[in-house]
Amino acid sequence: MRRISEREARSIVVEDVHKDFKLRHTHSIKETFVAAVRRKPLTTDFHALDGISFEITEGESVALLGFNGSGKSTTLKLLSGVLQPDRGSVLTRGRVAGLIEVGAGFHPDLSGRENIFLNAAILGMSKAETEARYDDIVAFSEIEKFIDTEVKHYSSGMFLRLAFSVAIHTEVDILLIDEILSVGDEPFQKKCLARIRELHDAGKTLVVVSHDLDMVSKLCDRGILLRDGKVAFDGASDEAVAMMRR
Repeated sequence: MRRISEREARSIVVEDVHKDFKLRHTHSIKETFVAAVRRKPLTTDFHALDGISFEITEGESVALLGFNGSGKSTTLKLLSGVLQPDRGSVLTRGRVAGLIEVGAGFHPDLSGRENIFLNAAILGMSKAETEARYDDIVAFSEIEKFIDTEVKHYSSGMFLRLAFSVAIHTEVDILLIDEILSVGDEPFQKKCLARIRELHDAGKTLVVVSHDLDMVSKLCDRGILLRDGKVAFDGASDEAVAMMRR
């Protein structure tokens, strides 16, 4: 694990974190009954995270890397507070904004305008803060003509635009991003990346999960590679990407 010096301010501390999930093997009462009669296990424990530890300083840009099932998305959800560890501790300092699932925090029967205020409130913004940034949020999203339409009629790309725009206009200290940049057209992706770089240049802490290895090696200075729920490597992002490609 990378150690933080006394002069550096910790933004995120993950210490000996374990997270398990129950995998169900039956999907109906009949299947459960048959499995019980045959004495087959109804569930299996899946160790998503098996004692991971790392620290991130304020202003770092870090990529969480790993193949499917390695534990990277689970780690991001623990950092956002969506999940709690079974053992160990996850500590963050400052306001955290998580772009973890497209449309998360949006109510399908509310309009884009109403969901801006709802999502901003979830991210910790006051109504006054949201009103002050409202025009900028809508302009960045580029969906002005749909802003009073119920979001259940939005495409995944429109969800992305609005969710990302709200998140990057908060007074965020830590920004968590999980594959969300894979949704949407190329011009908007470039616009999002440019905005993320601006936040990083302003001293914000970034934690990114993506299968786009070229993108994360350019966007992030550091890479944490997870394998089978454990930290396999923690160092320069280009070295972490090279290890994944072996």
